[in-house]
Amino acid sequence: MTRTPRPAARILLVDAQDRALLFRFTPNDRPPLWCTPGGAVDPGESFAAAARRELWEEVGLDIDCGPEVARRVVDFRTFEGTEVTADERYFRVDVDSCEVAAGGLTAQEELLLVGHRWFSRSDIAAHDEVIYPADLVELLDATEPRHAR
Repeated sequence: MTRTPRPAARILLVDAQDRALLFRFTPNDRPPLWCTPGGAVDPGESFAAAARRELWEEVGLDIDCGPEVARRVVDFRTFEGTEVTADERYFRVDVDSCEVAAGGLTAQEELLLVGHRWFSRSDIAAHDEVIYPADLVELLDATEPRHAR
């Protein structure tokens, strides 16, 4: 099977209580899942610019996401049904608090994104629905806090 390359920027948004923000999606072709803010890099866009744009679109924060803190390459099927090999670059942003107020969701996100929640590491480990990335706790443990400016 030929997979489509999909560069993506993902944000580890962590609040003062050391909880990570996750979004819940309910696609028609699989069980509900949770994932970090972020998404595909637009043509001609850098990973850092995509992280900032995605943070604005999904969370409502217009801030520099700082340097890339992790990278992973994973294969999956998008909500549109496209088989991709995603080159995901992660950016960590720590905030005191944050009211989630999306700045510009896509039509598909408006349809499939049904909620958000701040998860502690123990919440993540005990949760009964799929969370992406699967090793989110380890990724949070391996990255240094970086406070938003």
